[in-house]
Amino acid sequence: MADFYQNGIITTLHNLSDRPLDELEAELCLFSQKRPLALILPSLFSELEGPALGPIIDEICKVPYLNEIVIGLDRADEEQFRFAKEFFGKLPQHHRILWNDGPRLRALDAELQELELAPKEPGKGRNVWYCMGYILASGRAESVALHDCDITTYTRELLARLIYPVAHPQFNYEFCKGFYARVAEGKINGRVCRLLVTPLLRALKRVFGEIEYLQFMDSFRYPLAGEFSFRRDVLNDIRIPSDWGLEIGVLSEMHRNYANNRLCQVDIADRYDHKHQNLSLEDANAGLSKMSIDITKALFRKLATQGHTFSPETFRTLKATYFRIALDFIETYHNDALMNGLKLDIHSEEEAVEMFARNIMTAGEQFLTHPMETPFIPSWNRVASAMPDVFERLMEAVELDNKEYGAL
Repeated sequence: MADFYQNGIITTLHNLSDRPLDELEAELCLFSQKRPLALILPSLFSELEGPALGPIIDEICKVPYLNEIVIGLDRADEEQFRFAKEFFGKLPQHHRILWNDGPRLRALDAELQELELAPKEPGKGRNVWYCMGYILASGRAESVALHDCDITTYTRELLARLIYPVAHPQFNYEFCKGFYARVAEGKINGRVCRLLVTPLLRALKRVFGEIEYLQFMDSFRYPLAGEFSFRRDVLNDIRIPSDWGLEIGVLSEMHRNYANNRLCQVDIADRYDHKHQNLSLEDANAGLSKMSIDITKALFRKLATQGHTFSPETFRTLKATYFRIALDFIETYHNDALMNGLKLDIHSEEEAVEMFARNIMTAGEQFLTHPMETPFIPSWNRVASAMPDVFERLMEAVELDNKEYGAL
């Protein structure tokens, strides 16, 4: 059970009473009559064969307040798409699958590529972007939640708590970020957030001072959480990254577009676990190593847009500052783990910090070497301006795919 402390400059909505789920869902059913609710599920086909997604769908089948479910399906051929239709067919709610590798959506994507308006690389960012476009095209929802498909500790209470702040008609929140304790199987997880993002934000404060953006980012208890919710109008102007900087990029866009009192974070789970990425100590293009580089570049890009300058000397100073802060955090987490009877391997924690420190330099070098790099996907407002019928064409492609290809 959380306390009621408000940290930073973003409203935190806690779990203070373990309110019964049926009460939350009853209210959400009432809210949905005035403000229809939807869910986005970005998924790889491999997740349909994994241990997490089946139980997630079983839970979502019981959710009474959703008006629409949009499933983004990546890395699936025709037979696998047919399997996916059968897999998701048990959902009683109105749902559609975006077959991102199907010929119709590939053709639309190719036209957008010609106009330099499509995502430049595959991945979660591209998947989420097309799902957001479909939400705008369908017009069936006013408030939308999004969560990952590899959560092994999922219950539908997570969804209820996640969407509640943007569903309540008396709340003025445009965006809500989920958070939770990354503790499972007797150990503390969440290495990238604990050992990279938080100490890096503190290091950036020491180097650049108490910038409001850094205070904003440091206010989020779990900035890398893949679970968030939003009002539909957020989708028109948002420019999200297509790389591993997705979560940081989304928060940065919220900071750019909205006042702090229109944003919040909510405690959505007592325990949370999902598929873990490899640390990839020897490969900077894979696993948590690549993730750390993309995240770090996302922070550098945002600070640059605010007029802050970087140089090789800046990155050397930042690396040294980060390294000292991160090592101190390891001691803090170790003591916290011991007091709670949990495991924490100091050696592997320090290996991760050493890798992240190297990757701060790598990210800095890439940032200086490629100043014109633009990983952000254009906003849907810009896409619609260049291709006025894009929403109608997206809707048509998805509808034909879902009707033409029968389940296995």
